[in-house]
Amino acid sequence: MTQTITPRVRTLVLLLLAACGLLLTTAGPASAHAALTGSDPQQGVVVDKAPDQVSLTFSEKVALSNDSLRVLDPKGKAVQQGKPSEVSGTTYAVKLHSGLPDGTYTVTYQVVSADSHPVAGAFTFSIGAPSTTSVSVSGDTAGGGVVGWLYGFGRYMSYAGFIVLVGGAAFVLGCWQRGTGVRPMQRLVVGGWLTLTAATLLLLLLRGSYTGSGKVGDIFDLDLLGNVLQTKAGAALVSRLLLLAAAALFISVLFGAYDKREDEEKRDLTFGLAIGGTVVAAGLAASWAMAEHASVGLQAGIAMPVDVVHLLAVAVWLGGLTALLVALYRSEAPVESAAVRRFSQVAFGSVVALVATGVYQSWRQLGSWSAFTETRYGQLLLVKIGLVALLVGIAFVSRRWTAQLADTVVQRGKRVQQKERVPHKERVAANASGSGSGKSKGAGDSKRAAQLARQQAAMDTARQKRTRDADPNRFGLRRSVLAEAGVAVVLLAVTTVLTQTEPGRTEQDAKAAKAASSSSSASDPSGSSGALTLDMSFDTGGTDGKGVVTVDFDPARVGGNEMHVYVQRPNGRAFDIPEVKLALTLEAKKIGPLAVTPDRIATGHWSASNVQIPMAGDWKVAVTVRTSDIDQTTVSKNAQIG
Repeated sequence: MTQTITPRVRTLVLLLLAACGLLLTTAGPASAHAALTGSDPQQGVVVDKAPDQVSLTFSEKVALSNDSLRVLDPKGKAVQQGKPSEVSGTTYAVKLHSGLPDGTYTVTYQVVSADSHPVAGAFTFSIGAPSTTSVSVSGDTAGGGVVGWLYGFGRYMSYAGFIVLVGGAAFVLGCWQRGTGVRPMQRLVVGGWLTLTAATLLLLLLRGSYTGSGKVGDIFDLDLLGNVLQTKAGAALVSRLLLLAAAALFISVLFGAYDKREDEEKRDLTFGLAIGGTVVAAGLAASWAMAEHASVGLQAGIAMPVDVVHLLAVAVWLGGLTALLVALYRSEAPVESAAVRRFSQVAFGSVVALVATGVYQSWRQLGSWSAFTETRYGQLLLVKIGLVALLVGIAFVSRRWTAQLADTVVQRGKRVQQKERVPHKERVAANASGSGSGKSKGAGDSKRAAQLARQQAAMDTARQKRTRDADPNRFGLRRSVLAEAGVAVVLLAVTTVLTQTEPGRTEQDAKAAKAASSSSSASDPSGSSGALTLDMSFDTGGTDGKGVVTVDFDPARVGGNEMHVYVQRPNGRAFDIPEVKLALTLEAKKIGPLAVTPDRIATGHWSASNVQIPMAGDWKVAVTVRTSDIDQTTVSKNAQIG
């Protein structure tokens, strides 16, 4: 029976590996997790005169290097000067040389988003009139090529190693403590540790090239490695390596001192190992949560611990499933039905935690039902949900086999084995004594006896496996667990691609911002941002003190602006009042208040020219309205200017 299963197992493993390779190969470069939501000048516009700088606004904070923002003239020559810098919030700018000639200019950017993924892109704008350009932007991608593929493979192997390490150790310690003395189980857990360690070192070496040039030759650049160690992602990888050292100590105790203890002594040590192992496992899971999707965006303080629980639930379920598969197929010692039932209960709890945390993560990353079908993240998430549902369905079948599993078949097989072994031993002894009559054959007889003993041991092992596999319930459990493991391998590949994909909420926000920018560019080809209008109701408290003040900024961008102020009564007629004053404040940068005193143009109409906005941001516009010698009030409103 075993010989008929082995080829199927090998074929299934090869098919699953091919599926994983296909998923990783078609994943392509990492999608931008910090999306470009705006720029000044805007994409495709034609400006009358050369700007002093080019600024870009992203959906979240990004990390910059010296060459993160570049501006190239029509001949491909760089025209930026100095290093790019943060202007405000999520807006970054680079200064330009003065006296730039007319033509089409290309802006390229390559930054690292707050969730550790590289972001790259390019766009053009023109000064005076469009022209031909020798700059090609079609190949501006981040995280692609051979280095990108290796980095994706390293991420997959790191997840796989974590799952096998944590889940295998949890299965042995919590469900099948006899497994500490089983060599295949020891190899499985140690293999998980080695895989995670090797993958972490690989990611650390690849990180600099992955977020930068993408060249294979830069993998061993020590300067890049030094820069990586100063980033959030580098710190997370180093923390993971330190925690893996603690995990190595845990493994040595679990399969060393713990295995040699008696059952009563094991109970005393189990609690300590469980606490220590949980702390190490949670720390390893946190090394992902602190540097990726959970660490940025909406409710990061809640999302990170939820992500840790999610990863631990996945590891206990899928890693324990892998350990059970190894125990059923590779272990000579039979797995008791009680151990399988305990794992079934643990797996059920893990699935509950997985679903609860997964629902929260889905809401946080998508934000709307439409994102399920309109974004790549949502589509991959639907595939993942389908695979989890399939896995739960197969697990339900496994629970049925577990309920019917009987250890009596194995015990009966042992008794039969013992009965058959006695006559054989007698024959071996008779052969040895009969051939021992000649003194010259003593050495040969001892070798012959040892050879027969080894043959007998091999026959006993084969007989034990045949007897164990004779239980149809155990055979059914093995096949269902194998099917679960196969689905789990594909599920892990989809999850790896999902973690490198731009969240649906961010993708939809970026599309909306680009659509608004394109609409603004189409309506204002000169590159101005368009007029900004603010309406504010006021009440000075005196007689005839109510009205509405309207403030217009044109073009509502950094630099000089035309400002018009209109004061009207509640019925819409112009309000003749003695004075209007304004103050502009950018609280985020502690700029202002910048006082503006407009000139009276007509009844209810004031104006000021060349009102300077020094920096883009969320400006507070405060208007003081005086309707009499003693009655006045100040109203305010915030607006994004620039």
